[in-house]
Order: sequence, then C-alpha cells, then structure tokens
Amino acid sequence: MIPCPTLIFMRFMFQQLSNTQQRYLRGLSHSLRPIILVGGKGLTDNLIAELDGALEHHELIKVKISAEDRESRDEMVAELVLRSRAQLVQRVGHVATLYRRSQTHSQLTLPR
Repeated sequence: MIPCPTLIFMRFMFQQLSNTQQRYLRGLSHSLRPIILVGGKGLTDNLIAELDGALEHHELIKVKISAEDRESRDEMVAELVLRSRAQLVQRVGHVATLYRRSQTHSQLTLPR
C-alpha cells in the first residue's frame, strides 16, 4: 500500500506539537463542540476567513467536515491546516481539532 501524500503531510503536521502538548490540547478539546462546519460547497474563502477569526478568538477549535470518503476528508483537513496556518491536534472521523496561538491575546499556555 502506497501512502497518500495528504497522509504524509498530516503526519508532518502532528509532529509540530510535542506529545505532552497534544495530550493537553486533546484534553481541553474533549468538551468542545465543532464551531466550523464544512458543507457541500467545500473550502471557500469565506469559510477560511471564519476559521481564521475563530482561531484568533478561541485558539483551539473543532471543525466538522461533511465529506463522503476518508481521502477527501484528509485532503480537506490538510488544506484547512495549510491555509489557516494552524496545527492539527487530532482528527477523529469527521471532526478535526485545530490549534493556533492567538497573536493578540493568548489564552492557553502549552506545557513543554
């Protein structure tokens, strides 16, 4: 089985956070609900603008992706991470958890 380029990209995105930081952020995100919903229109410029605003305000968010198959979900998650300059904390099914430190007011302090 040849690995998909988006999966290789996603593995690279997982490595930017340490294991301790990922575990901490996963714990914080457990009670969160998805605030960005990617629908049938896919990734539009307006959706990316809303994602940037949500990341700037909340720092840690969940995104729910309505895609038919796993490969298209992986591609959408990879594009979301790339276009928003966020870090992927985890992806479970249709939901991806993203983290990006706020430039104006940081609320979360990550462990080392």
